[in-house]
Formats: sequence, structure tokens, C-alpha cells
Amino acid sequence: MKHRINMAAGTEPADILITNARVVDVFSGLVRQDSVAIGDGVFLGFGQREAREVVDAQGAYLLPGFIDAHIHLESSMVTPARFAEMALPHGTTSVVADPHELANVCGTAALRFLLASAQTLPLSIFLALPSCVPATPFEDSGAVLKAEDLAPFMDDPYVASLGEMMNYPGVLSGDPEVLEKLALSRSRRKPVDGHAPALLGRELDAYLCTGIANTHECTTAEEFHQNLMRGCRIFLRDGSAARNLPALAPLVTPGNCHRCAFCCDDRHASELLTAGHMDEVLRKAVALGMDPVTAVRLCTLNAAEAEGLPGKGAIAPGYDADCVLVDDLASFNVRMTFAGGRQIAAEGRMLVLLADPPLNDLTNTVRLAPLPDDVLALPLPSGRARVIRLHPGSLVTDAEEHDVACTNGLFDARQNDGLCKLAVVERHKATGKVGVGILAGYGLRNAAVATSVSHDSHNIVVCGDNDADMLAAVRRVAAMGGGIAVAGEGRILEELPLPVAGLMTHEAPETVVRALDAIHGLLHGHGIPANVAPLMALSFMALPVIPSLKLTARGLFSVADWRFVSVDAAARL
Repeated sequence: MKHRINMAAGTEPADILITNARVVDVFSGLVRQDSVAIGDGVFLGFGQREAREVVDAQGAYLLPGFIDAHIHLESSMVTPARFAEMALPHGTTSVVADPHELANVCGTAALRFLLASAQTLPLSIFLALPSCVPATPFEDSGAVLKAEDLAPFMDDPYVASLGEMMNYPGVLSGDPEVLEKLALSRSRRKPVDGHAPALLGRELDAYLCTGIANTHECTTAEEFHQNLMRGCRIFLRDGSAARNLPALAPLVTPGNCHRCAFCCDDRHASELLTAGHMDEVLRKAVALGMDPVTAVRLCTLNAAEAEGLPGKGAIAPGYDADCVLVDDLASFNVRMTFAGGRQIAAEGRMLVLLADPPLNDLTNTVRLAPLPDDVLALPLPSGRARVIRLHPGSLVTDAEEHDVACTNGLFDARQNDGLCKLAVVERHKATGKVGVGILAGYGLRNAAVATSVSHDSHNIVVCGDNDADMLAAVRRVAAMGGGIAVAGEGRILEELPLPVAGLMTHEAPETVVRALDAIHGLLHGHGIPANVAPLMALSFMALPVIPSLKLTARGLFSVADWRFVSVDAAARL
């Protein structure tokens, strides 16, 4: 510390001096020409002084490092090190990661892995401890995380918050397990992230009075204002799955901007490689009319304050020396990224090599019971079936009833135009549970696709028009230790191994993107409509918290009735 004080006072040379920069001051909202000194991993101060290394900014804008206030790293399908290699050149130096997906598969081992990543990577990873593992009691996840499981992690300096409380019915009904987690977070003075789409009025009052601090689920002006007036911080979301920035950015004003931040929630590798990360969010916000310095505040200081990230979000003495040089405040083209006082990336390229901590506890997670050839048989004695109707671009499904053609009393997708067979195979504990149903609107013909990315419990979900290809795809996913497989005519046509929890790979992001492009092209060629995202749509068919009809390994679930129902419309469970 004495060395740091001496460098700041100018009696010893700083490590780095960035000169000729236009410094964006997120405290005052002003931009000034200045020099910034860095030493011992922090900002030391301003003005000319002696330094061991001088970086001439050549008039570029110097901003605090960008912060994603809420993201699921698993959405990129690559490990944290590979994610960091994509995000750092785009100026992201910190993320608040909710490892909800990993934790549903691997439990506390997922938390330990992410905390080890936080200690070794130049990307600052702060954890939002998953609050809903599993998401519902109607699924078969690989783990269950109760308050006592989370408690040992709460005081870790890399733990920022309790992750998004998706179980808002549990909050409103006073579910003891939910309340125990909320009390734990409150006792450790950690914020609680929210997740309660369309909750308004007294229900929102009841939800927020538990101490829930923010939401990234606002999609309308009414939701924005109702949350804001109740003191709930708003994370404006612009990710790969949901893009709410156009609706919300115009609502940010000088009077409320201090209560807003940016997040992606989900970010696919293809977008990280081509469009970027938080730099792309900044570009969009400014293009939508947001004041550039205000946008920078949302992406830096506001995010840090919302999630209680010490030393993050500003260029000021004692703050972590995370900063970004950009060409201007419209394109936000990143020239250089500094993290912890080190130059990490320049002109879109990493300057250091990154490695993940050991992955041993996150592999070999696919455990299937033997699958007999008739395991996917679907008897329909009445010939009338409850069917899940998929809608392009939406996670919400409809519940329909159809008269269907059967062969020997069994549903035969090839005899029913527009209908596919859907199945969910439990893959964590080899229980042998298999749920089978019918999906409309997917369109897949003469093939099957299976994936272990299946929200939120990540069992194997498979869809096709014949049992042989469906089983071949499931068995290939299991043989790879997780991933995605497309089968047709009895052979594997395309695949993407995801051996890390069945969700991610340590391979290069470019490899993932190429494989996904090939899989998507193949599936569209086998009948899936162009306006349906084949894997995204399939991965949410097993999530029984989003209306209206979904399928789990235990069977067909009616979200409206909050119970399991028979596929045979004439039968009752």
C-alpha cells in the first residue's frame, strides 16, 4: 500500500500513464482532456507524471471497463476463458454471471468452478448465486440447491448477489425455502436479483417488499415505471434471446438514469464474434437517442453500484484499473482494453493467453438408463391428443387438441402432417424417466434432433418424425457427454459435442459457430420453417414455468392448470 501511495503522490513512477485521452467522468457527466496514471492494478490519479510505460491515446475516449449486470455465460456454449477471449476485446471487463444452467447440472461444483475462474481470468466474474435450482418441483435436475448449500459461498468476495428469483409464486405464497434464501441474502447484505415478468400492482409490492433489488424482465413502459417508482433498479436487456432496448431506452431520463443499467442476459458466441458485447449495447442505446455519457454510466458505474461491485465502474483514484479506449461515443469501436492495470486486448485481439481452471467436476454428466427400442412409443387409444403448439419467436406455447392418425394404436408422426414427436429423457441420475408428447409447428421431417441444452434442468430433449432417428440422436448426445446431434436415415448427420455439463465446450468459439450454422442449415433443410430458431425453440419445450403446455421427463405439463395431463385427450391422470 505504501508503494501505491507513493506512486499516486508522484514520489515514485507509476506503472502506466495514458496520455492525450478524452476521459469520460461518470461522476460529473463531463468529458475532459487528461492523462491517467495506473499502478498496482488501480487508478492512481490524473495529470502528467513519471511512469515506466506511456500509452498515447491519440485523442481517443477513455471509459471505465464495461460491465454486463446480468448474464448466463452458458448461453455462449463456451467455457469462461473462451467467453473472456471474445468479450475483453470488445471492452467488457466485468460480468455478473448467474450460473443457473451449470448449477442445475452440477450443483455446488459449478459454483466452485466459476469462483476459480474469477480468481484466474482477467475478466472479473462476479457470481449471482442461483436461487432456483431446480426451477420447479416438476423437473428432474442434476442438483438441488437449498439455502444451506448457498450459505458457504455468500461471503466470497466474488459473490455479488442472490441470483434471479424466478419463483415469484413462491415469494408471493411465502414458500419457506424461498423465504430462507431471501433471509440468507439479507443477512449477508447481498442484493437479490429479480425475475417477475408482467408482475404489477399489489403483487409487485409483495414481491419487492422482500428486498428484491432489480429486474431485467421489463418489456413495457408500464412495467418500467411501476418497478422504478417502487425503488427497483431496471436492467435494460439487449441479448440474443430477448431485446428490450428499443422499448425501454426512450424511457431513460436525467431524473431516473441513475437507477438503470444494461445487461444481456444471454449472448450467443456468433453475436459475440460478429457484433460484440456491451459495446454493441452502447451503440444501440446511443442510436436510439440516449445521451452517450448517460449510456456509458449505465454500462459502468450504475451496474457496479446496483450489484455492489467494489472498485468497479469508474476512472478515479483507488478504483480497479479497468478501462477502455474507444474511437468515439457513437461507434464505441474499442482500440484497447485494460483489466487490473494490464493491457489485455488491442484492435480486436487478445494480447494474453487464457486458460480455464480444471473442468473435471463438470464433465461426464450424462447418465442414461438403458433405452429399449420401444421407449418412445406413444399409445393413443382415443385417437385424440393434446398437442403443444410452437409459435415462431416466442417461448410461449398453446395447448391444442388434434385428431391424430395412429399405427397399431401408437402415434405415428409420419402419418400426421405438421406434427412431430417430442420426448424428454432424464440424463442426470439414470432414472429411466422419459416423457413423450406431440409438437406442432416445428416441421421436422425425415430426421431427428436431440440436445442436452434443455432449460432449465437440461435433460435431453429430442424431436423427430420417427423413433429410430430420435433414439440415434439421443444415444449420440450421451456418447459425446452432452451436446447436439442430428440423425437421419439411421446415421448422424451433424453434431456439436458439449462435454462441459452438456452445456459448453472448451473449443474455440469459431468452432461452435461453424457447427451451429451447419446444424441450423440442415434442420431448416429438413422442414423446420425459416422463422423458427430450431435449437432455441427446442431448448425451451421442457420448461414448465412458461405457458401453456410443456413436456418434462415426467410427462406433459399444463402450466395453466399447474399439473400433469395425459397426452391422450380422452384420458385423465
